[in-house]
Amino acid sequence: MAKKLPYHLESEQSVLGIIFLDNRMIRTVADILDVEDFYELRHQHIYKAMLELDENKMSIDYTSVGAMLERSQQLAEVGGYPYLISLFESIGSTGHLETYMDLVKDSSLKRQVIETTSRILEMGYTEDIDAVDYLLEAEEKIFALAQKRKSSEFTTLKAVIEEVKEKIEFNRTNKGGLTGLATGYHGLDRATLGFKPEELIIVAARPGMGKSAFAMNIALNVAKHNKQGSAAVAIFSLEMSNEQLGSRMLSNIANVDSTKMKSGALNATEWNYLNIGEQTLSKYNILFDDSAAVTVFDIRAKCRKLKQEDKLDFVIIDYLQLIDGDKRAGSNRQEEVARISRSLKQMGRELKVPIMALSQLSRDVDKRPDKRPVLADLRESGSIEQDADIVLFLYSDDYYNKDSGDSKVRNIGLDIAKNRQGMSGITIDFKFDLPVSRFSALDTEHKERTD
Repeated sequence: MAKKLPYHLESEQSVLGIIFLDNRMIRTVADILDVEDFYELRHQHIYKAMLELDENKMSIDYTSVGAMLERSQQLAEVGGYPYLISLFESIGSTGHLETYMDLVKDSSLKRQVIETTSRILEMGYTEDIDAVDYLLEAEEKIFALAQKRKSSEFTTLKAVIEEVKEKIEFNRTNKGGLTGLATGYHGLDRATLGFKPEELIIVAARPGMGKSAFAMNIALNVAKHNKQGSAAVAIFSLEMSNEQLGSRMLSNIANVDSTKMKSGALNATEWNYLNIGEQTLSKYNILFDDSAAVTVFDIRAKCRKLKQEDKLDFVIIDYLQLIDGDKRAGSNRQEEVARISRSLKQMGRELKVPIMALSQLSRDVDKRPDKRPVLADLRESGSIEQDADIVLFLYSDDYYNKDSGDSKVRNIGLDIAKNRQGMSGITIDFKFDLPVSRFSALDTEHKERTD
């Protein structure tokens, strides 16, 4: 026996009857319900006629609705004027409209879930599709439905202020004065007040400037300096392998030249340092994923699972332009990157964690006499600048000046080009020790950009 799809007949009738009773309610209903949310086809016809009348600034009653339906030859299909009159006469007040709309919307969403899962099931039986792609397609469709259910109602000023006061109280008792994750660098923490939940942080530089090493240093510091050393950091490395990243971290913590580590030409002291470094790193809650071909949906699925297990405080992606785009969209790469950027921002808001994404800069930087990056240099920028809460640029004169001195140590400026909730237009100076991939903040206070 065929199963009956979920719907709530009385609620559909009540919503339409309330609109007949008070035409002003059409605006409230239209904000919540689409035509397809009504299960009964006759109710879809009636609601559509009501929307057209309201759009044309005409009165909504059983006479005008009947005339619209008669014009489209649907009046007899809905039950004629007697049915329209019965909808009007069955309602005594507009008092329970919200409840009726919720019941209609809830039933509609259930039907959409049934329809979507049926399509997913059919796809698995009939289409030649890779298992991973099939899983991603299924997750994408279900996630789209889940987004529909999220409330978009206004929040009262009272509720907002209460939330603000709670954060102020937390900050008052927080000795470090940070509202987000500590980065381990005083100047950066002072400028940003820490990396806060939902923030999208972009770190951009030309190739070879040290952005991957900088992100690795941030990962180590976040894991060490937050939650009593138990903060969880997920790193998606699309350029380097897990082994390469692990080797850099070990070199950094043990203070052993990475070149010596590769060759194995280490003395007894250096071997001892490596052993101590290994013990230190094993305490940190840092997770790696070096999948070569990865989409935003892959990243979100894995991060969502970690969040559900309470194993996610910070996400690093190296780097944004290597994320696979939506090839089915038939769009250019700039539009794909713009969608990726927007999706990462939405992911941060959903999971309530800060996300750091590394980004390339366009080659135009190297063509200018002044090679210091600006926001317009973000490669395939699209909406990257718009979506980002913080944009950090790494720049070094030493990188371009090969005669600057010690090639193993580079002076690096971290330019804060954008910062929605803190200071911007300033530079924080670092020393980049290349053999051990370590960024050390110089003792100087951050300084304002003068260019």
